[in-house]
Amino acid sequence: MNIDEQVAYLMRGTEYGDPETYQAMAKELRERLIESEREGRPLRVYCGYDPRTSDLHIGHTVTMRKLRQFQELGHHVIFLVGTYTALIGDPSDKDKLRAQLSQEEARRNAETYAEQAFRILDREKTDVRYNAEWLSGLTFKELIYLASNFTLQQFLTRVNFRKRWDQDEPVYLHELFYALMQGYDAFALDADVQVGGTDQMFNIMTAARKIMAYYNKKPNVGIILGILPGTDGEVKMSKSLGNHIPLNTTPEDMFGKVMSIPDKAMHSYARLVTRWSVDKIKEFESAVDSGQLHPRDAKMDLAQEITGAFFSEEEAQRAREYFVNLFQKGDTPDEMPVYHVTGDVTLIDALTDSKTVTSSSQVRRLVKQNGVKVNGERISDPFIVLKPGAVIQVGKRRFLRIVKQ
Repeated sequence: MNIDEQVAYLMRGTEYGDPETYQAMAKELRERLIESEREGRPLRVYCGYDPRTSDLHIGHTVTMRKLRQFQELGHHVIFLVGTYTALIGDPSDKDKLRAQLSQEEARRNAETYAEQAFRILDREKTDVRYNAEWLSGLTFKELIYLASNFTLQQFLTRVNFRKRWDQDEPVYLHELFYALMQGYDAFALDADVQVGGTDQMFNIMTAARKIMAYYNKKPNVGIILGILPGTDGEVKMSKSLGNHIPLNTTPEDMFGKVMSIPDKAMHSYARLVTRWSVDKIKEFESAVDSGQLHPRDAKMDLAQEITGAFFSEEEAQRAREYFVNLFQKGDTPDEMPVYHVTGDVTLIDALTDSKTVTSSSQVRRLVKQNGVKVNGERISDPFIVLKPGAVIQVGKRRFLRIVKQ
C-alpha cells in the first residue's frame, strides 16, 4: 500500500464524534507514516487492556484487530495489560464507583490475557507489557506535576462524572488518577499511536496527548474505535452484565450467541468484528436494509464469519450446521454434557450440581419462565424427579443428559 492507502486502511472504523478531529488524526497519522518510511523505523502502537476478569470477549478484539492491521504493515505493537491502573478501575464508561482490584488479582487475571490475545495478534510481533513496571515507581512529586496539567472542570464535565455529581453521588478523588496514569503509559511506552474505544476519548485524546507534550514528546495519534454492544444490543459488552461472547468457548456456543443478537446490532457486529472488506460490509448492510437479505439469513452469514475468525472455517461451517439442526429442525444434539447418578435425581439438583445453572434460585426462575424442557416437554416443577436417560434442555443451547453411574 502507498501512504494514502495505509491511512485509509488504518482509519477505517474510527469514530471521533466530529469530522474535524477525524481529519486532524488522519493528517497526523499520515505524517507519522511518512516519518516511519523515511527513517526506516516502525511506529510504536499500543492498546491497554484492563484485567478486571480472567477472560476476554469479542468486544476486546475490536481494538486487537486494529493492532493486527498495524502489524501487517510492519509496525511494532505493544499489548499493555493494566495491572496498575486496575487498582483504580476505569471510570470512563461507568456511572458509579468501580471496585478496586488487588495487585495479586490483577496479575492473576493478566496471566491469561496474552494467550487469548494471540488468537488475533501475531505472537512473534507482539510485545506484552504491564504498566506496574513504571507506574509503581512514580513519586508523589511526579504525580503533583502530572496533575498540574489538568483542571477539575475538565474531569467534572465528563458525562459519567457529571451524572454522579448532579445526582449527589460521590466522585472519589482516586478516580481522577486513572486518566493521568493512562496518559503516563503513553509517555513511558514512547508511543506513536494509541488505540482505544470511544469510551477512552478523554484518556487518549486529552490526557495522554497533554502529558506527552508536558514531557516534550510528540503527542501520540489517537485511533478511536466504536464500542461493540453486547448480545442484548443495548449496552457495551461486559462479562459482569452477562451479555458477552467469550473467546474461551466452543464454535457452537459462539455461533449461537451471535445468532441471539437483535437485528439492530448486526451492522455494528459487521463493522467491528468481521474480517470483511469495506465494500463487503456496505453490501451486507444494504442487503439487510433493503430486505434483499432476510435478517435470519444475514445473521447466519454474520455468525459464520465471526466464528470462522476465531476458529477455523471448517469449525464455523460445522457450527452453522449444528445450529440449523438444533434450532431450525428441532433436533437434539448427539453429544452433550452428562451428569452421573446412582438413581433418580430432582431437576434442581441435577442442574445445580452439574453447574449447568449457577444456583437453585436461577433454576426456579428459568422454570417459571418456561425456559426448561425435559425430553422435549416444558417443565413447571423444578423439583420433578428424573430417571437416568432423561435429557434436560435449558434455554436454547444448554443440554444435559442424566446417566446412571
